[in-house]
Amino acid sequence: MTVLNETYTLSNGVEIPKLGLGTWFIDDDKAADAVRAAVRIGYRNIDTAQAYGNERGVGEGVRTSGLPREELFVSTKLAAEIKDHDRALAAIDGSLEKLGLDHVDLMLIHSPQPWNDFRGGDYAQGNRAAWRALEEAHRAGKIRAIGVSNFQQHDLENILEGATVVPHVNQLLVHAGNTPDELLAYCASRQILVEAYSPIAHGAILRNAEVQAMAEKYGVSVPQLCIRYTLQLGTVSLPKTANPDHMRSNAQVDFEISDTDMDALRGLRDVDYGDHSAFPVFSGK
Repeated sequence: MTVLNETYTLSNGVEIPKLGLGTWFIDDDKAADAVRAAVRIGYRNIDTAQAYGNERGVGEGVRTSGLPREELFVSTKLAAEIKDHDRALAAIDGSLEKLGLDHVDLMLIHSPQPWNDFRGGDYAQGNRAAWRALEEAHRAGKIRAIGVSNFQQHDLENILEGATVVPHVNQLLVHAGNTPDELLAYCASRQILVEAYSPIAHGAILRNAEVQAMAEKYGVSVPQLCIRYTLQLGTVSLPKTANPDHMRSNAQVDFEISDTDMDALRGLRDVDYGDHSAFPVFSGK
């Protein structure tokens, strides 16, 4: 499971492990156990958010993991609804307090729009104000790297207009069946590392016959193939699970997908998120 020891280097020199544990949908009272299990298996990158409602549990897991704090990379996200400077500053401190940590390694603006208006109105000024707060917290040493999530190119360009720090990261929905090539290329051109959330398409990809056949060819599971795909795209992969067996198998991705098969996965466009289509990020907006 060498992938657990591999890192990317952000544009400011901070190292980030290539494979992380996503904690969306993990209840606060189960989050500490999930984090401790992940750390025992070898995970060093833990991703949470204010919106997940589990920062307290994640922080407890980090603090009681048995590892020195500097050996873990902890990310959280500013609630998508916060689009002004002062509330953003207060929320950053609120996250640190909930996590029980004196700093986080990465903090992102969770979305360019509030969730109830995802891909809707104009929040350009609010995003710049929230970004200014992240820059201040970054300068103060509360956050080692700062970034965004679900930002399209025009959202990034808006931030860059007045920024003193180019976002280090853009966390996006990236998986076989949803590969935003142009946005990935744009981020690469600005040295913005992309993190792939829901690399297994929130489970939707498991039923795809073409992907099943390809996984069989490599002697791996569909989730392993999908995680490997996002890693070979050059992204951080953030599969989410509270199940230690899944954590273990998600990290067993030391194989190479051929260029031909990468192209086939990149060209996939068929994903039905089922019940999860209700979530803004899966609704096809």
